[in-house]
Amino acid sequence: MARPVWSGVITFGLVTVPVRMYAATEDHTTHFHQLQRGTNDRVRNKRINERTGKRVEYDDIVKGYEIAEGEYVTVEPEELAEIAPGKSQVIDVSGFVEAAEIDPVHYVRAYYLSPSGDQYGKPYELLRAALAESEKTGIATFVMHSKEYLVALRAGEEALTLHTLHWADEVRDPREELPELPSRERSGSKELKTAQQLVESMSIPFRPEEYTDTYEDRVRALIEAKANGEEVTPAEGPPEATNVVDLSEALNRSIERARSGKPEPRRRSGPKARSGSKAGAGSKGRGAGKGRSAPRKGPALAELSKDELYQRATEQGVKGRSKMSREQLLEALDGSREAA
Repeated sequence: MARPVWSGVITFGLVTVPVRMYAATEDHTTHFHQLQRGTNDRVRNKRINERTGKRVEYDDIVKGYEIAEGEYVTVEPEELAEIAPGKSQVIDVSGFVEAAEIDPVHYVRAYYLSPSGDQYGKPYELLRAALAESEKTGIATFVMHSKEYLVALRAGEEALTLHTLHWADEVRDPREELPELPSRERSGSKELKTAQQLVESMSIPFRPEEYTDTYEDRVRALIEAKANGEEVTPAEGPPEATNVVDLSEALNRSIERARSGKPEPRRRSGPKARSGSKAGAGSKGRGAGKGRSAPRKGPALAELSKDELYQRATEQGVKGRSKMSREQLLEALDGSREAA
């Protein structure tokens, strides 16, 4: 059972709802230690005075803001504590907006809210249902860990969700930050209509459970392969950029592929993956060790992209798949079909 990271109340109008807040996500990233090359010696970060080279104790460190080169204003921890916002127990909703009005670039992190007790279930569900029915999002502020946050309060299927937001001055203007932006596409152009047809033909419902972090799988397979002394083959390069001259043809072929359900191999740039007898050596990723599934019916293997071949190889328990090139995956899957 998760532990709450904050507790307080939501206020909107004259209604107050006591709630607890829980982190809505967790990190599954593989974490590494830093070692000195050629050894198993850990590398540690220490606080060193850059002028004297001597170590500095934590209690002797103050914060400094550089106002000119080499000139600082120092601030003591106590001084920052005195001006920090007091501990707040209120998520103060100032108004409700259309969800589409919030640019996704503002979203930072998600939390779940639950009622603080059974007796508060009624007002909690009333707020959730009202937001769901009206398709509105509450905008509020609150303080957590001596920091003030701008937040969006939304209705989920089962619970209220709270999203911390970037303040307006934290979001960069793309017109100022990006060196090259094309002019707007002329409305009604043939290529625009074709692109819209492609978007429509590729429209699908969003099912997040169908997407997996294949890179994380490959990182773990890489670690196991190296631990077993096996050779690691690099992945293929990214697809080549579409030539402007071939844009219309590429769009039309993409539409045909989407409608037929048959993926078309893409040309890859960069060096090809190395081949060799060790490239297919066994290493287990997540989910390895389970029995192989029967080959699926559908497009011919030669028509599948590398990612699609990798997914097939994962389903069939092909060992060493994370280190294989597209050609090696194709060969391994062909071999598993013949063996079946």
